[in-house]
Amino acid sequence: MHVVVMGCGRVGSAIARRLEEIGHSVAVIDQDPEAFRRLGPDFAGRQVTGLGFDRQTLLDAGIDSAGAFAAVSSGDNSNIISARVARETFGVQHVVARIYDSKRAEVYERMGIPSVATVPWTVNRLMRELLSVKVSELWREPTGQVVLIRVTPTERWVGHRLSELEAASGARAAWLVRYGEAQLPTATTVLQDGDQVAVAVTDEITPRLYEVLEHGPERRDS
Repeated sequence: MHVVVMGCGRVGSAIARRLEEIGHSVAVIDQDPEAFRRLGPDFAGRQVTGLGFDRQTLLDAGIDSAGAFAAVSSGDNSNIISARVARETFGVQHVVARIYDSKRAEVYERMGIPSVATVPWTVNRLMRELLSVKVSELWREPTGQVVLIRVTPTERWVGHRLSELEAASGARAAWLVRYGEAQLPTATTVLQDGDQVAVAVTDEITPRLYEVLEHGPERRDS
């Protein structure tokens, strides 16, 4: 999938690098060409200088072929305008905006544009919104390093052992809900359609979990 990221600050550059690491093509937009230094020398995606809500700038970034758009600049107004242009003008399916004002964020959520406030795990929340992986956060321990999340495995994982998912991602399964009933998984537990699995991960493991969930067990060694 091609993803356009508007804003190359700390969050934007981190998202761009993570997306590229798991195999997506990425274009990053920023008004300041010096900001692209945050991407590092190994970043292979497009670097487009301009305003994130300018039509031509967005086209230069490949918005017309994008499956996702993240507006994560330092300005609420720029982020929401860019997000609306991506959604309403170009029909991008997955759009998310970083909003600093919590009251504004509620309004934009009602408009159908997911928004993310400035919390320590902003990058992971944005990744969940951008990608088509069914993941929700259940609990985060006080230091913020380990998080318990609920995962709905994609159909590519149906018929495979849960232990394969653990081995491929580095996550650790705590329990599984099947047909409304919770159970403790064993080494031989096989995933079924509709299963919901609670897994413990760290922020470092999370991107890998997204990758193996999205691409299936055949990509576990990629």
